[in-house]
This record gives sequence, C-alpha cells and structure tokens, in this order.
Amino acid sequence: MSAGDPGTLAINGGSPVRKDYLVFGSPDVRDAEIREVESTLRSGWLGTGPRVAAFEEAFREYVGARFAMALNSCTAGLHLSMIAVGVEAGDEVITCPMTFASTANVILHLGATPVFADCDPETLCIDPQQIAARVTPRTKALVPIHFAGRPADMTPIVEIARTHGLKLVEDAAHAIETLHHGAKIGTIGDCTAFSFYVTKNVITGEGGMVTTDDPEIADWIKVAGLHGLSRDAWKRYSDEGFRHYEVTFPGFKYNMMDLQAALGIHQLARVEENLKRREAIWKRYATAFADLPLRVPPDPTHAQDRHARHLFIVLLDLEHLGTDRDGVLQALHAEGIGTGVHYRALHLHPFYRERFGYQVGDYPHAEWVGARTLSLPLSSKLRDADVEDVIAGVRKVLSAYRT
Repeated sequence: MSAGDPGTLAINGGSPVRKDYLVFGSPDVRDAEIREVESTLRSGWLGTGPRVAAFEEAFREYVGARFAMALNSCTAGLHLSMIAVGVEAGDEVITCPMTFASTANVILHLGATPVFADCDPETLCIDPQQIAARVTPRTKALVPIHFAGRPADMTPIVEIARTHGLKLVEDAAHAIETLHHGAKIGTIGDCTAFSFYVTKNVITGEGGMVTTDDPEIADWIKVAGLHGLSRDAWKRYSDEGFRHYEVTFPGFKYNMMDLQAALGIHQLARVEENLKRREAIWKRYATAFADLPLRVPPDPTHAQDRHARHLFIVLLDLEHLGTDRDGVLQALHAEGIGTGVHYRALHLHPFYRERFGYQVGDYPHAEWVGARTLSLPLSSKLRDADVEDVIAGVRKVLSAYRT
C-alpha cells in the first residue's frame, strides 16, 4: 500500500492503495495454455476440430454427465437447450431477475415469456416457493441460476418440475465446480449450460458447454450448433479425406473453435487446484471484513453442497454508509481496486420495464440485493499482496463512509 494519509480517500485527493490497477476478473492464464494455443496455430486447424472434441470429453468426465457439447457461449447453450426441451412461442419459462440479461433474453428469442420468481435474500439464488407460486398451464420450463457458484435449492425445484411436468434447464454460468447434495451440477436437469467467459473459473475467452444425459438432446445440440450440418461435419477438411455434408435443418453458428478449446483443456485440468486458492482468498476476505458495514452471503449449509467460489459478493449495509453502492465502487476504483456488480435486478432494466410493465416493488428481494451488491476480485491469479490490497482498499473506503 502506498505511503500517505490512509484516512483520505484517493477519490478525494489522497494516495491510492495501489499504483498499478487491479483488474476485476483478470484470468489466470499460464504457460501450458500459451503453448497449446501456439501448437494450435502451427497445426493449421483453428476452427472446430480435435481440441474441441478433447475438451468436450474432459468436461464430460469432470461433470459426470453422459454428453457435453462445446459452443461459443453459455448464451448459445441456454438458447439451444430451450429449443431442445421444447420451449416454443407462447410458453412461459420461470427464472430469476437476479441474473445476467442472457438468461431471460434467450427465452424471448423463442417467442416465449420469461416469468420472474424472486431470489432468496440470504442465498441470492431463486426461491423455490416463489417458483411454485408462478406455475401456470402455460409454464414449459424452469431455469434456476446457481448464483455466484452456490447451488440453487434443487431438491424442491426438481420436485416442482416433476409435479407439473416441466423441463429443467440450469444456468450454471457460475457453477463449474458446484455440488448440490453430492450431485455435480450438470447432472441434475434436462440440460445445463456453463460459461467459459474470460472472468469465469475456467476460461476460453468466449465459450460455453451444455451437458445432458439425453442422447437425443445431445445429438440435436451438436448439429444445431453448427448450421444444422450433418454430424461431425467439422471433419470434412481433415486428413480423413473430404466428405460432403448434409444440411438437416437451419441451425445456428454457435460452434467453439480449437483456439478456444486449447485454453479450456489446461484450464479444466487445474480447476480443483484453482478452487483451493479461491477458497483460501475467500476465507481471508471473510475474516478481514467481519467488522465492516457489509454482509457476505452465507456458505451452503448442507454437508454435501459445494460452492464454486466464482464471485465474492458483499452486500453493503447502506443504512450505515454515507454513500450508495456506486459511490463505494467509484471510491475503490480510485484506490486502484477493480470491482463488479452482479447484478442490478433485471426486471428494472428499460426493456423489461417497458415490455412487461415491471415496477419497483415487484421483486423486492432482487431489488434490495441489486442496490447493495458489490463483487470483489477473486481469482487464482491473485497474489497474497493483491489480496491484502483489496482488503486495505475496502477497509479504507468503508471506514471513511461509515456513519
């Protein structure tokens, strides 16, 4: 930490905690990935090919699902999963407003209607009781989000789906390592979509994966993600010799590249090692912030649950601070500490307000969280000194604004 008056915030002219800016969500990329990317470039096979196939197999084995299909984003995975389970125009799909826009956007792309169920204010995951209250004859599917890496309460959610004959598509963008009651996320619902975006626990820059135990869904997603071309169309220029492809239906351009998979293969190999590092950082943060005007969402209470530690979120005690969440965010930025916001409640964004007439008060828990949530750097790339700078920055800012 820089010398100077620790009581004067950098935003007010004081010395910042850091001179070099700590980027939020900076990926932990090492020599193995760099060498694999170089080998991919030298191989001449950059598009969907053998490295994508290897990454799919490694991910399938890690999750324990029967099938894994690599795509260019988690959004693509959610979109294809919705189609695969039969969501159509006029249907309703229940999800949570405490999420990124893509979760609900893909429902709209199909002409269906996203129906929001509020989050649990403790776990930040979708509340099963709120789901049950919103099921109608038009409901086709449920989309729970495993928020920040914590498993949603899947036991009652699965029971709701079974009782009403609903499909279950899980948004596991945050949840590669997550367990629910000992079951790996990716093995519970009809389909599960994962993200390898640059801030995630396993990164390919951009990229996603869908897991399923249903062979028909797996085959359909595999073909639909590459224009609807016949199975294994990516082999048509391989050393096996040219082969004609067949267009079986109008699919999508959602395939992953070998360049991306080259990163993912080695990222996945270190996933458990990296989780241990993030767990250590998490414990250090939780201890260091215990006396500050904020709350850290609690860990899962079930002995066989596992949190993926994707996001370290604090919920600011605004009633005891002389500024709002964005004021804290800007002050930390001035101290050289990057942060994130996960998320502003989706139903309050302009499109959803105007399209569906949502108002403040419709989903009070998501709104309360959305006004207070702040995500701090949490990456296996962080050095101990980086972690201590984050702690120093948060303590400095919240101490200055504390009332």
